Amino acid sequence: MPRIIQKYGGSSVANIELIRAVARRAVAAKREGADVVVVLSAMRGETDRLIGLANEACPDPDPRELDSLLSTGEQTSVALFALACQALGEKVKSFLGHQAGIKTDDVHGKARILEINPARLKTELAKGRVCVVAGFQGQDRHGDVTTLGRGGSDTTAVALAVALEADVCEIYTDVEGIYTTDPHVCDSAQKMDKICYEEMLEMSSLGAKVMEIRSVELAMNYGVRIHVRHAHSQSTGTIICEEDADMERTPVRGVTHSVNEARITLLKVPDHPGVAATILSIVAKAGIIVDMIIQNHSEPPGTDAGGEGLWTDFSFTVPAADYENALDLMRAAGREIGAAEVLGDNNIAKVSIVGVGMRNHAGVATVMFQALAKEGINLSMISTSEIKISCVIEKKYAELAVRALHGAFKLGGPIHG
Repeated sequence: MPRIIQKYGGSSVANIELIRAVARRAVAAKREGADVVVVLSAMRGETDRLIGLANEACPDPDPRELDSLLSTGEQTSVALFALACQALGEKVKSFLGHQAGIKTDDVHGKARILEINPARLKTELAKGRVCVVAGFQGQDRHGDVTTLGRGGSDTTAVALAVALEADVCEIYTDVEGIYTTDPHVCDSAQKMDKICYEEMLEMSSLGAKVMEIRSVELAMNYGVRIHVRHAHSQSTGTIICEEDADMERTPVRGVTHSVNEARITLLKVPDHPGVAATILSIVAKAGIIVDMIIQNHSEPPGTDAGGEGLWTDFSFTVPAADYENALDLMRAAGREIGAAEVLGDNNIAKVSIVGVGMRNHAGVATVMFQALAKEGINLSMISTSEIKISCVIEKKYAELAVRALHGAFKLGGPIHG
């Protein structure tokens, strides 16, 4: 008997009628002979509503209490789904994260799954029940409720697919699948039949919003086959799977952008071994993720060669949400390490191209830079890997850059592989 994990996001369970619709879909899969485990997010807007209430009650809510509050969003979804299944005459049982055996670390708000004991789920599946699990949550070693961060229900679904050795993990959203770029930005964006884990991992980390990055990483590590589909359509979506030869024929398969970026620059830092580590360790201790890094060396006039008296300008990007905190930390650090000035800029965007075919196609960067130059878009930072090139540009040019690159790499036609 095949075993299927189905995950539905908040937009797919936004009201009772939509919950009934996804219940019918899960029940249909069950009656076709599959074991079905459903993972649900909170109803659309519910998490934001709960965060708003928390902030009204306390300007700086305790993370433990906030997790306890936010987890009720998913609890509501799974209970309503179970009732909808019962109305269809199907046997069903709902589970909160801890009831499904999901154990996490104790980092409230950004917890990571440590292990899953699926024994109770297996027992109920063996009884012929549909099992529905609250996504986004688990339990730490103290017995406290934890949440996994935004998009955490994707991670819950993939982790359950691993623990239950599922045949496929179906991620249902409000789009038809994975597109070559954001179709709201570029109307020639095309749905891909399939995409490899590495490409999806890069696209998720670079701004694509369909899949949460930790879920893709987990799927890649354990070989979980993911099918991204529209929640209210029967059409085939996009399969996320192992790389194959078809994927390498095209050098670029996707264009992403993110406007939630900020840059911090420390000017004329005395250059000596360990200065970069000193700067970045301060940011890391604050739990801030650094993305792109550029370090430029210069030598003051009249300085003898040999390394004495050298300066360095050190720039890095952080998520826009962490900008003010990171800037304050760097201003304090700059005074301590002797930086001439600390600058911040939250008026930037990052645009990227992604494709495993870059490994064996020359001239990809040239095409990218020429396309951006043709539109008068200046590049202030560049970062590369085997399968991606990212550029920092002014925020106002982000969507123009996406359309220019999508056209330059001829991604507007049918995409296969």
